[in-house]
Amino acid sequence: MIRQVPADTSLISSAFDTYDYLAFIFLLVAIVAIFSLIIWVLGLPGKIAIQRRHPHAETVKLMGWAGALAVIPWIHSFIWAYHDSITVDIRRFPEEEKEAIDREIAELTKDDKKTKKVEIDKPTRLPDPTPTPQA
Repeated sequence: MIRQVPADTSLISSAFDTYDYLAFIFLLVAIVAIFSLIIWVLGLPGKIAIQRRHPHAETVKLMGWAGALAVIPWIHSFIWAYHDSITVDIRRFPEEEKEAIDREIAELTKDDKKTKKVEIDKPTRLPDPTPTPQA
């Protein structure tokens, strides 16, 4: 049997109070935080590859974003970002290859001001620990 409900009856038994509004705000903040975390994690392999000056940084970046569709490409791109794949194009000498990689990384980071340039091939010289004699 179907019960007749008057038209002016509300589905909510009482008016919203402070706790209801706080719950909505918390839910909204939690959803935004989860989406922000997902976006950060999906972009992580590309940022690592650019930071490490990987020769295939753009491909690693795209595979990281493809991880949104399936997890396996993201895992592969994350591992690939750390892999030191020394790829030398036989059409260029190694010095030309380094310059080409620098140009590609510069093109990838032209909008990102936070990325620092890391010199991997050149070791840093430590200062001489012996004191110099004063004359």
